[in-house]
Amino acid sequence: MDMAFELIGGLAMFLYGMGQLSDGLKRASGAKMRALLGNLTKYRVMGMFTGAGVTCLIQSSSATTVMVIGLINAGLLTLSQSIAIIVGANVGTTVTGWIVGVAAGFKTLKISTYALPLLAAGFGFQTLSRRRKFQTLGQVLLGLSLLFIGLSIMKDSIGDLGNKETSPVISMLMSIGDNPLLAVLAGAFFTMVVQSSSASIAMVIVAATAGGFGDNWDQAFRIAIPFVLGGNIGTTVTAQLAALQANISGKRAAMAHTLFNLLGTLIVLPLVYYGLYSQFIRMLMPGAVTSSTIGIYIALAHTVFNVASAVVALPLLGVLEWAVLRIIPMSKDANAVQPVTLETHLLDTPVLAMGQVRREIIKMTQAGQTAVDLALDTLTTRSLRALEKVQEIETTTDEYQEAITHYLVELSCRDLDESIAEELPVFMHSVNDIERIGDHATNVAEITQEMIEKGMELSPAAIGDLDRLRAEMDAMFANVIEALAHGDRAHAKAALKNEKMINHLEYQYRADHVDRMQNGKCQPNTGLLFVDCVQNLEKVGDHLANVAQGILTGGSWATELELPEPIAEIDN
Repeated sequence: MDMAFELIGGLAMFLYGMGQLSDGLKRASGAKMRALLGNLTKYRVMGMFTGAGVTCLIQSSSATTVMVIGLINAGLLTLSQSIAIIVGANVGTTVTGWIVGVAAGFKTLKISTYALPLLAAGFGFQTLSRRRKFQTLGQVLLGLSLLFIGLSIMKDSIGDLGNKETSPVISMLMSIGDNPLLAVLAGAFFTMVVQSSSASIAMVIVAATAGGFGDNWDQAFRIAIPFVLGGNIGTTVTAQLAALQANISGKRAAMAHTLFNLLGTLIVLPLVYYGLYSQFIRMLMPGAVTSSTIGIYIALAHTVFNVASAVVALPLLGVLEWAVLRIIPMSKDANAVQPVTLETHLLDTPVLAMGQVRREIIKMTQAGQTAVDLALDTLTTRSLRALEKVQEIETTTDEYQEAITHYLVELSCRDLDESIAEELPVFMHSVNDIERIGDHATNVAEITQEMIEKGMELSPAAIGDLDRLRAEMDAMFANVIEALAHGDRAHAKAALKNEKMINHLEYQYRADHVDRMQNGKCQPNTGLLFVDCVQNLEKVGDHLANVAQGILTGGSWATELELPEPIAEIDN
């Protein structure tokens, strides 16, 4: 029991220290790392080296992979580039194994003793300094010291494990290790739980050094290898979790990570099973495997596997990309929610940059229309998956707003012609209006969610009203998109006419629904939700009208706006 508590506590401290170290390093160089990932990936080899270098610097392949998913989610990386970086990240993460392997091999060295001064220095920098860079340095030193202290606790907790020849722990580990496939699964499962391949590899090295796999060191080394390979598979869970809120490109990047690590392990597993892989590592590093060197041998085995996998995979990245595209195909409605792609090198050519912005605003508008249509569909289909999709698209429109606004701010710092300078703020406001459309679509989806939970349904008359309103809304979307694409004033004016009709219908439907409730043809609670739904759709029309107004002014606020006629002047 004491050993278990010390082991769990030591592992917790190791993980916490690893997290603090990674966070501190990311704070010190996070923005530069993102720029590095985004700019140095034109070629596959460069992408692989970039992924390895970044992971070495921030000491976390999971952090690198999550960062890559964020970049591909924002359209700053292609799938091919992201796969190359992920392959490199697998190489960079082996550095931690070497640190642990070397530290665990010193039998007479009390690691925690030397970590305590680091702890004191880190605490001093973080609490006493008011300068950000020294506080960040303090976080790095704290993380590094806690990592070593946690490692020392784990090492001490099972330090005499090798002397217990009848220990059930040894019997269990050796029994699992005798079946490489089972050992791979065990390593993967443990890594999934702690979400850190560095921690699982550290545990394997510490256990092996303490005699957890027996005191026949050659055999212990052979048994330890599949546990390490399993850690490579388990670490992909972090990327999969990060991809849950990502777009389809982010999900594909996460799948590429899983597929690459899984295939590499399956290919080398027969060599591990017959002991050929351990023999190969012994050839690379001649000498006796002892309790002091087994950690280094395990670290070498991990590095060789990941480097060899990267070298073999590099010319085959196209095949891996093809496989991922087949596993996660493009859904029928995904074209409307593609990630925003704005090339920064076009900022010095404002005319081309504004053309890019216009294209992305059109895609953003199409995404908003898809969200509204899906939300209205759910009122009759009651599809929970569609409700989730509406939320996903709303998140995508938020990403569009952030990326386009940032791009326009960057563009505003350039030397602009007067026409572009006047058009730029109008585009900014149009982007904000379109983003609000996603919010209103989410409101409609939430109304459906409430109706499903309470077992409520709209009357056929209410459904008919919404169908009429939806037809007008779709016509307005089509006019606005056409006006955006070609600067077409006729379509912009048509959109304003659509908006007047939507206002009229909203007013009429609210009155009609009050009559239905008074005549007992509709339940009050359902009627209130219907009115709420109609009002949200009317707000969508208002935001689209604002975009149309911007087009009618030629993108300039200096031009007098053409306002729609009052509702009373609409012919029934």
